[in-house]
Formats: sequence, structure tokens, C-alpha cells
Amino acid sequence: MKQRSKRIDVHSHVVPKAMLDAIEKDPARYHMRIETHGEKRRIVREGGNTFPIFKEFYDPEAKLAGMDRKGLDVSIISTAPTVFFYWLDADTGLAASRIINDGIAKMVAAKPERLKGMATLPMQHPDAAVAELERAVKNHGFRAVELGTCVEQEQLADPRFRPVLRRARELKVFVFAHPYSFTPWCGMENYYLRNLIGNPLHSTIMAANLMFSGALDELRGLKICLAHGGGYVPYQIGRFAHGHKVRKETRAQTKTSPYDFLRRFYYDALTHDARALRYLIDLVGADRVAIGTDAPFDMGEETPLEMIGKVKRLKAAERDQIYCRTAMDLLGED
Repeated sequence: MKQRSKRIDVHSHVVPKAMLDAIEKDPARYHMRIETHGEKRRIVREGGNTFPIFKEFYDPEAKLAGMDRKGLDVSIISTAPTVFFYWLDADTGLAASRIINDGIAKMVAAKPERLKGMATLPMQHPDAAVAELERAVKNHGFRAVELGTCVEQEQLADPRFRPVLRRARELKVFVFAHPYSFTPWCGMENYYLRNLIGNPLHSTIMAANLMFSGALDELRGLKICLAHGGGYVPYQIGRFAHGHKVRKETRAQTKTSPYDFLRRFYYDALTHDARALRYLIDLVGADRVAIGTDAPFDMGEETPLEMIGKVKRLKAAERDQIYCRTAMDLLGED
């Protein structure tokens, strides 16, 4: 009897207990604090952004219970973007990255058959980021790194971040790019639009900058996975390509059409709509799409296998690819 393929989630968040303890002990150091309201706890960052502390963030058993509920076998766990700590000074940012990466490694060690680790880096200091990436790979065996789509107000395509991306490529570590900034653009102050629109928009801006800057030409072989179905990139790629034909600004750094860059990216399947997911698969191929749940946040996908099952005309080989093989390709596994 043929053994079924594993179901691997590339988009699953944690905040290790050691990091929560560090914030609670010295909130001023991290520019955030932990508040308790009855049995509920939340992190409050200076400036007003808050998010709940889920047990699944720090308890491996709770994480596995969530995975079991969703029908998942393996999760590649990454820190919640609200604790990237890019706003800290370089030394504090590096220390925080180490606490988080060591904490993720500890969670993986508790459930090595079910969890795989993804590093976070102090991107505000690229040299320190390279050093921490090398440590996470050497000491913990991580095969993935989560980077913000921007570093405060700087784009990932900026030349100063190129050494980090080049080192990831050399180490055969894939990049999971996750929206980070909470810039309150005009019109997004209400209705949770900073997430509903802002997150996909940040991914789109990052991908466009990587395309048009020539960074992707230079970084051939680097694997980059975009969260939330690639933001608006797959659905506005025709506009990018048209602009590349008619506007000299878009051709200043690259002669490569945006269409040719589409398969340079990988995409999680988190579109919340089977029709959109079908379009994404048709556009880039199932070998560029992987399960992504965004657990344990409420904007995640609680029934990822059911959503994939709703995709029309999905072949068994495509389903197997999305369930497992694309994630294994990202990790460099057979």
C-alpha cells in the first residue's frame, strides 16, 4: 500500500517562552510589555500594536494539537513578525534573535519528527544578521530563515542587505518573506485594513523591488517563499510586465520581464479562496505552492486541506506537490 505524503506547513508562528520571559523581565529593553487580563495575556508594543499570547506560541504540545486539528504532519515554525525587533539597536536585536532562535531550536528538539526550525535575524545590522544565520545553521541545523518584507523603512532589495541574501543562498537556506511593517497609510486606519490590505501590499512592494532592482538577476538560485499567496503579485503581474515594456524606469536595472521572475518565487497557499488558489497554481505551477496556515492567528487557515480540496481540477500529483514536495524542495530534502 502506497504511503500517503506528509502534509507540511511552511507558515506557522511561535514566540518561544524564553523570549516572552525576557520581555516580561525587561520591557523597556524590547520596547514592549506583557499585559494580563484574567487568564488572557497579550504583548503590547510601544505605539499601540497588540497581539494575544497563544499557548501554541510556546508550548510544543499545543502546537502539535493545532497541527493535528488541521491534519498537518510537519510545521516549519517561525517567529511572529511582531517580534522581529528590527527597531532595536544592533546589539539588543542580535541578542533577541539568539533568544528566539535558541527557543525555536528547543521546541524542535522536543518534537523533532513534527517541527522544523526557521531562523530570525537582526536585519538592522547585516553583518550581525549573517553571523546569526551562520550560527543558526551550524548549531541548530535550520534550513530556512524568516525575513520581513522590509526592515523598518528599508526594502529588502536594498544593496546593504545583499550579503545576507547571498549568504542564505550559499548555505542553501530558503527565505520566507513575511510582511512586517504596520505603516498606517491613508485609508487603512479602520476595519483592520492594515492587515487585510497592508500585509499583501507589503509583500507586493517587496517582490516588485526585488524584480525591478536587478536583485533577482544577481541572486539566481536563492529560494524565496512569499506569504499569503504572494500578496497581489500573481494577480497584477500583467501590469508589472506591461510597465516593463513601456516605462524606461522599470528597465533601468533589469532586462528580465516580470513574467520570467514569477517562478523565482515560491508561494504559500493562504489565499482564503479556492478560485484564487486555482489561479495561482495555473500561473506558477503546483511545484511553487506549499501549505501555509499562519497559525495560530485568526487570519490564518483553520482547514487547509479542505481548502485545497475545493480547488477545481486539482490533479493528485498537484495535491501531493502542495501538501509536501514543494516544502521539501524549499528545505533541500528528497
